Amino acid sequence: MYTASSAFFEAMWEGGVSHCFVNLGSDHPSILEAMAKAQKENSGKFPKIITCPNEMVAMSMADGYARLTGKPQCVIVHVDVGTQGLGAAVHNASTGRAPVLVFAGLSPFTLEGEMRGSRTEYIHWIQNVPDQSQIVGQYCRYAGEIKTGKNIKQMVGRALQFAKSDPQGPVYLTGAREVMEEEIVPYSLNQDEWERVELGGLTPKVSKEIADALLGAENPLLITGFAGRNQKVPAALVELANTVKGLRVLDTGGSDMCFPASHPGWLGLRYGIDPAIEKADVILMLDCDVPWIPTLNKPKAGTKIFHIDVDPLKQLMPLFYVPAKQRYRADALLAVEQITSDAKTQVASLDSSAIAKKWDALQASYKERLATIEANTKPAEDGSFGTGHLCKTLRSLCPKDTIWAIEAVTNTGFVHDNIRPEEPGSWINCGGGGLGWSGGGALGIKLASDAQNGGKNKGKFVVQIVGDGTFLFSVPGSVYWIAKRYDIPILTIVLNNKGWNAPRKSMLLVHPDGLASKATNEDINISFNPVPDYSGIAKAAAGGDLFAARVDKVEDLERTINEAVKAVKGGQSAVLDCKVNLGS
Repeated sequence: MYTASSAFFEAMWEGGVSHCFVNLGSDHPSILEAMAKAQKENSGKFPKIITCPNEMVAMSMADGYARLTGKPQCVIVHVDVGTQGLGAAVHNASTGRAPVLVFAGLSPFTLEGEMRGSRTEYIHWIQNVPDQSQIVGQYCRYAGEIKTGKNIKQMVGRALQFAKSDPQGPVYLTGAREVMEEEIVPYSLNQDEWERVELGGLTPKVSKEIADALLGAENPLLITGFAGRNQKVPAALVELANTVKGLRVLDTGGSDMCFPASHPGWLGLRYGIDPAIEKADVILMLDCDVPWIPTLNKPKAGTKIFHIDVDPLKQLMPLFYVPAKQRYRADALLAVEQITSDAKTQVASLDSSAIAKKWDALQASYKERLATIEANTKPAEDGSFGTGHLCKTLRSLCPKDTIWAIEAVTNTGFVHDNIRPEEPGSWINCGGGGLGWSGGGALGIKLASDAQNGGKNKGKFVVQIVGDGTFLFSVPGSVYWIAKRYDIPILTIVLNNKGWNAPRKSMLLVHPDGLASKATNEDINISFNPVPDYSGIAKAAAGGDLFAARVDKVEDLERTINEAVKAVKGGQSAVLDCKVNLGS
């Protein structure tokens, strides 16, 4: 029997989807039949199914896998309640530009047995809502309903086109039981006709104008956020920075590794706040959502600003504007290559002594930056340590090609300063505000890396660095069960500072001298006291098969990290609960 559900899975496989992360329910009888049929036939042309006891973890795994590979993945959930269970993960995939296809069933639309799939359970009435797609529709690039099996592959193909085209993001399809049970004649599509929409570059006039402006600037600045999703972009930015001497590169998104920390133009990761923004006389914004925060710092009057982006209008943001001289919808890599080429033809006519002076100043400021970072990593006299020292130690002990899955919230700057990512694709941050991404995200990244490198545990070493409150948001009971079930070993570092410090920071920005500024964390309800046993939670979820440890003294840090790294290399996940001091 060949049904719409069989065609659905075929369409995904033919469209490049290799994994389905599933949380199944009463709307999926034909889905289960199609899975069983595929197992019996064993054709090898069927997505791998990963059972996820929680929908947010499922979505975050698909998100992490898609971000590393650039290939869309699938999540299957249960009607309206499963869709709601995706929660903040849909927001993260949208703002983080992860191509993920979400499929959810619908309550049957017949109730007297008129069709196969008609209502058979009490819950089919309760879960019948007026417009299920509106639950997540505003975060999706496309939302549609499959109404017949006869064009189901076209519906999947269209959804995947939206997911893969810039700005990439999640798409949502639904289908009622009767539709997914429909028997149809097998058919196939020519996948060459279902490719993503390609963006072009800049016009010759524009690229020359930007190159002229950067070369003529005293303090040129490039601000980016997610341009590094294309792993060819970091090298292209290095080439541009080597051509435009004095160009500095600031990451204000942290979604991807965009520029190597070893280059003297590196300013690190700062969320829209850096002195270079106010100092710059020419700014090039490149695939960036929040270049600066005007209430805290902004470009000076007269600064020339150019904005190149896959989505320069930020069409999903009701409020967004910057005083850019021009805006261009273009591919980042093509645009950077064009600007670099134009700059190279013009640089020979410039004053070589002025160029050398800019380069020397850049080198000096870079050395000063590194010295400042290093000074802030010193442990306290009592043996306690901060996030900076912890991450400096991690960088020295973990494999050089480690992939870092980061969700450190207020500690992100310290993490980035001391991890100092170098390789394209080696740093992947949540990219959104839905805390809890990194648990499933790290699993998806590890799963993808293994697939890219020949199979189970043959991929790169993956480290999740996560705040303590965010660790709880990540649903560790689901994360570490999946890690054990499917042999996906990761190292998790929990930054334990006994609570949510992001709300305090937000409060101080608005009420720096208010009553809450003098209150304790307990008084303003952001304390995690008593402190949970974070690594113990993970170990219980893994059925006891997990390396778990707590560290609060610097003398124990290296030894414990080495033991954890050894465990993960041996195929066992590890969770280190690290007590860190605030502000370093």
